[in-house]
Amino acid sequence: MNPYQRPAVATVGSALTTNKLIRNTYTLLAMTLLFSAATAGVSIKFNLPYPGLIITLVGYFGLLFLTYKLRNSAWGLLSVFGLTGFMGVTLGPVINTYLGLPNGGQTVMMAMGATGAIFLGLSAYALTSRRDFSFMGGFLFVGVLVAFLAGLGAIFFELPTLALAVSAMFVLLASGLILFETSQIVHGGETNYILATVSLYVSIYNLFASLLHLLGIFNGND
Repeated sequence: MNPYQRPAVATVGSALTTNKLIRNTYTLLAMTLLFSAATAGVSIKFNLPYPGLIITLVGYFGLLFLTYKLRNSAWGLLSVFGLTGFMGVTLGPVINTYLGLPNGGQTVMMAMGATGAIFLGLSAYALTSRRDFSFMGGFLFVGVLVAFLAGLGAIFFELPTLALAVSAMFVLLASGLILFETSQIVHGGETNYILATVSLYVSIYNLFASLLHLLGIFNGND
């Protein structure tokens, strides 16, 4: 027997573990997306006001930290739904604003369709090609940090051109993160389906919000 040859049983076991992780991740992701859409719908129906940047950031990072701490317990599932439900509530007023503008409904549907197409396409490519995109990790981390700080600057200094550039950056970064995170699942870089779900959800959320902003500008809504 070749000492460097990986045993067939270990290979099969690893493949089964990976497939289970993928199945659990995408099942939970689908559920959280539906729940987030439901909370956004409630927010739109009752015309809830946008909670503000500070509350949004505190709520997001607080629930994200809680999810990380509870990732290995059943409470982690409740925390995931708490996080995604909260993000849905914060997204509702933004969608409501676009729906009240000319061509707003078309803009929202285009953003949703483009988000779904990009996510499905990139995920399918990463899953079927089995390419390792871990090399993108450092670049994506720095890119998100720069884009986040630039986004805060665009808000505080009211710079619409910078805000447009930040949205374009987040579209590219979110797309890269979908490839990276899916690759991590496939190659064992991420073994916790709760954290994998949160990572993919945040990427989808940012992708949709950024596309909504860009399409809104191109459609003359901003």
